[in-house]
Amino acid sequence: MTNSLLLSIIAMTPIADPPDTAKADEAMHKYLTAKTKELSERFMDGAKTKAEWEAKRPKLKEQFLDMLGLWPLPEKTPLKATVTGKFDRGNVTIENVHFQSKPGLYVTGNLYRPADVRVGKQPKYPAILYVCGHSGKGRDGNKTAFQDHGLWFASNGYVCLVVDTLQLGEVTGKHHGTYNLNRFWWQNRGYTPAGVECWNGIRAIDYLVNRPEVDAERIGVTGISGGGATTVWIAAADERVKVAVPVSGMSDLESYVTNKVINGHCDCMFFVNTYQWEWTTSLALFAPKPLLFANSDNDPIFPMDGNRRNMERMRKCYDMLGAKENLMEHVSKGGHDYRPDLRVAIFGTFNFHLRRDGSPVQVKDPDFPKIDGKLLRVFPEDKDLPKDQINDRVDELFVPAVDVKLPAKKEDFAAWKAGLVKKLRETSFRALPEKVPAGEPFEVLNEDWSKLRWDTKDGLDIYTHVFSIGKGSKFRFADEVLIILKDDEIAKDASEYWLKIIAGDNSFVGLSSRGTGLGRWSRKNPPNTVERSLALIGQTVDSGRVRDVASLLASDGNKHRLVGRGSGGLLAAYASLMMTTKVKELVILDPPTSHRDGPYFLNIDRVIDLPTALGLLAPDVKLTLINAKDKAFDKTAAIYKLAGAEGKFERK
Repeated sequence: MTNSLLLSIIAMTPIADPPDTAKADEAMHKYLTAKTKELSERFMDGAKTKAEWEAKRPKLKEQFLDMLGLWPLPEKTPLKATVTGKFDRGNVTIENVHFQSKPGLYVTGNLYRPADVRVGKQPKYPAILYVCGHSGKGRDGNKTAFQDHGLWFASNGYVCLVVDTLQLGEVTGKHHGTYNLNRFWWQNRGYTPAGVECWNGIRAIDYLVNRPEVDAERIGVTGISGGGATTVWIAAADERVKVAVPVSGMSDLESYVTNKVINGHCDCMFFVNTYQWEWTTSLALFAPKPLLFANSDNDPIFPMDGNRRNMERMRKCYDMLGAKENLMEHVSKGGHDYRPDLRVAIFGTFNFHLRRDGSPVQVKDPDFPKIDGKLLRVFPEDKDLPKDQINDRVDELFVPAVDVKLPAKKEDFAAWKAGLVKKLRETSFRALPEKVPAGEPFEVLNEDWSKLRWDTKDGLDIYTHVFSIGKGSKFRFADEVLIILKDDEIAKDASEYWLKIIAGDNSFVGLSSRGTGLGRWSRKNPPNTVERSLALIGQTVDSGRVRDVASLLASDGNKHRLVGRGSGGLLAAYASLMMTTKVKELVILDPPTSHRDGPYFLNIDRVIDLPTALGLLAPDVKLTLINAKDKAFDKTAAIYKLAGAEGKFERK
């Protein structure tokens, strides 16, 4: 064990070294800005002609659905649509309706239609799906805040379905998982509430087109704020949408990440950017159909610079597709809200493109007497709420975790492993280079060379610190024990533990990976700016830390022995998996059985389970798990046996 490099994953230098958070914050901002600039060049995946776009679009559509957690598309199970109440307001009939977009996933809404509908006696009506923004109306559901839209549409010859959102509907779930609830396991699952809202919208269209009074060939969708974002998701996902009007609902990566506008938004506003898109590509999927991009000139969470960039991109898109007349823009003067001029633009767009009616639209604000929210409840009393609902735990169920099956024969192992590693690189470590550049020490922080700053060639620095036991020595990379302290451990306390178990009398080096130790950036919950911004550029904090470990491995020509404890040991495991030629042995103390509590990697639970990931280290890496009695690791043992490396796996 002497003269070997021991890599343990922990991630903090001694408590005596206070972090320079201001410096780290500046470095991270520069990093995010640079990465965002790279992705901003990828609009429409670089398509320059109509033919190129048409060739790329099917694959991009699949990627888009995948980033919402909707690929493969879920089964369209019976809606079980139920009308729980009906009443008239003047020339409008309102129905309180619920349906299940998935079994137990309830969607509550109000359907507004002309009161004098006589099916079969008159032409069918165009239909509007109105998706709500964030308006807290408590038990009545946020659909009640947008009732005037339903009333206007129905008064003017439309059927309009206004549906509650998951977060603020009658049957509630959560939008704020990574914003303030610390549910960063959503990143592991590839889950976003944007996927739920999109799927609920798709199923709402299923409901509408099966209404006898609705013309299935004339479907539009609109909404403001969160509803504007959901309008984009639904329009891009569902080919049945003929006209879309997102209102103050979508900006671009430069706005969200570089300018930190992400801080004003919850998780329903974002897909998981697995494929590292420029954001506006999602809207391009709707082209060349009629689109009104509506905004306000003084909206702090959808600022005009982002709106202008989006419109510039979309003009290029519609011009390329020969449909520039179908792209429209309206900018209202004011903040984040509806005003009469916005309503005129919205209603006029639908009238012209769904009814071929170009006559002027007249509105006032408000247009209609307010309906008591209790009358619009789908479930009038708390006792009426469905007992079989899964809305409050849909994040656990919406995107299923993978169940990885082992190959039947040893000769199939290599191809099976290669396929999984390839998929990991494509979906969880896409930002990780095939060959990680070697880190280089470039600053000595003390006289005896025991503390160094390293350049990872990724725009962020990491730090090493030598701890001496017995006879210390100056840093000699290949001869030292390297420990990367986990974020919740203190080096002074950890050193005794680690050295008693693995290091003996050797000196060892602590590694502070990005965001830890001397490089610790500011953290505030909410809004978890760094952690959420990284997901928008196709990364996580922990995938970057895997790169940091890999960069140190690449800086030395030897094969190494890695050691880690708890979730930190998994960083060592994934660094090993991505660079198996550099690792000969891995020891993990107290290994977790899943990724639930970290580390966090985009979509990892959709690709692989933790015991299988550890098994993929076979046959080259000797693996020892300490305090690993859980039956989950029987699978790891089985994989090592399948690979013909049973003697290289040990549990203690």
